[in-house]
Amino acid sequence: QVQVVESGGGLVQAGGSLRLSCAASGIIFSIVNMGWYRQAPGKQRELVARIGNSGGTNYVDSVKGRFTISRDNAKNTVYLQMNNLKPEDTAVYYCNAVAVSIGAQYWGQGTQVTVSS
Repeated sequence: QVQVVESGGGLVQAGGSLRLSCAASGIIFSIVNMGWYRQAPGKQRELVARIGNSGGTNYVDSVKGRFTISRDNAKNTVYLQMNNLKPEDTAVYYCNAVAVSIGAQYWGQGTQVTVSS
């Protein structure tokens, strides 16, 4: 079966950095579109960044210039490099994989990112 597993969250001071990783298995990674979402307590889930199977990226305005999404198809892994973190970045971050050709979507378990003032 398909599994999506996230790691790399933690507690950091404002201005610090973290790199989140998401490893997928049971799927042909090179044809999957990948995204990072986040959800803070009491708030709706929002798209943070996504990267297509061909490498194209887009970001929510609030993280542009600070976060970078990338993928390593050889390792079946997508990354989110998070720099200059702010308290408002505090949330559970979820990895999402979409196999458009078969209409399937998969989610990771989430990893907590906490940014203190």
